[in-house]
Amino acid sequence: MKIAVIGAGIGGLSAAVGLQRAGAKVTVFERAPEVRAEGSGLSIFANGLAALETLGLREAFETVTDPSVEGFAAGQRLADGRWIVQVPNDAVGALRIVDRVDLHRILLDALAPDTVRTGSEAAVTGTDGTMTLEAGSTGSAGSERFDLIIGADGLHSGTRTVVAGETVAPRYSGYSAWRGITTVPVDLSGEAGASVGHGRRFGIAPLADGRVYWFAVANMPQNAVFADEKATVEQMFTGWHSPIADLIAATPAEEVRRTAISDLSRRLARFHRGRVVLIGDAAHAMTPNLGQGGGQALEDSATLTVLLTPLLERGRAGDSAALKAALQRYDALRRPRAQSIAQKSRLMGQVFQLESPLLAGLRNAVFSAVPSRFIAAQAASVQKWSPPSPAQSVRARL
Repeated sequence: MKIAVIGAGIGGLSAAVGLQRAGAKVTVFERAPEVRAEGSGLSIFANGLAALETLGLREAFETVTDPSVEGFAAGQRLADGRWIVQVPNDAVGALRIVDRVDLHRILLDALAPDTVRTGSEAAVTGTDGTMTLEAGSTGSAGSERFDLIIGADGLHSGTRTVVAGETVAPRYSGYSAWRGITTVPVDLSGEAGASVGHGRRFGIAPLADGRVYWFAVANMPQNAVFADEKATVEQMFTGWHSPIADLIAATPAEEVRRTAISDLSRRLARFHRGRVVLIGDAAHAMTPNLGQGGGQALEDSATLTVLLTPLLERGRAGDSAALKAALQRYDALRRPRAQSIAQKSRLMGQVFQLESPLLAGLRNAVFSAVPSRFIAAQAASVQKWSPPSPAQSVRARL
């Protein structure tokens, strides 16, 4: 089976690894001149670890993460450091925090040489598996036909338009996030999680080598401009509890980056059409409030790999009916779950970013009163995932 993957993010690369190992001939097309991840942290919960296990990547992943994060106190604090809700350790027992740079390196190292064609602008022209290509650093211009095209081209996906039959644009959340990683270890005193204020939030997560990933969120217009991003963060969070000021100070100004937080303006009615299928942000871009963006992309890749493997093993790569059945099953398994999590994440963001002192105070009171067993149950519902049975991929639903 000849497969094209458009986009070399976490979803695209992990899908390429899984399908290549299953026997497919995979090419990843990346428009950027090089595959490079910006330094920021990524939360991978139990569901993401299960997906990595399915893809044969968990062992490599665990070499760059530290399980000690499981013992950290986590939950929601106020700006002065008082806890309003603590998450039971068993609710996030398998959590790992990884530097995106490390995860990208693991994925690239797992691929065969020359799998990724950088500087390649690929556009899907129809649902029959045909793409047009502009000249890239490792390829030439023209058109090419594939048995399957996987659209992993992110929030601003062009492939999404082909699958949806219309443009489904990103929707700005009303807030943006700065992210950074300290260059030196910072003592967290065994405490992580997020702290909330009025329209502002600050999150802390330890990395394996003692450095700390942090994020700062604030309500603002999408087109807001600041002369000095780091200085702006420092000013916005002046007076917040320790070690927030130390974390910002320990991060070089050029490494403090701001991103407008967006998801999709509406749910897609389908994740595939013909020989084209969507994964990751192209299918279900979500806000980061539940820490599930990366995990859901990994679930997509693992599910697609499991469902397509029987076609590869039985020499049915050209069987259109079998491919259709596998993609229908993928849609049935992934679309309801990913879209539900995206909706929950958006709602959580709206609660976290309340500006009104009255409403923020009410939020804090409610959080303080929520039983820990309820928090654990909600976390488990998001993190519970296992790969589909391979038999499901060959059960035609025509």
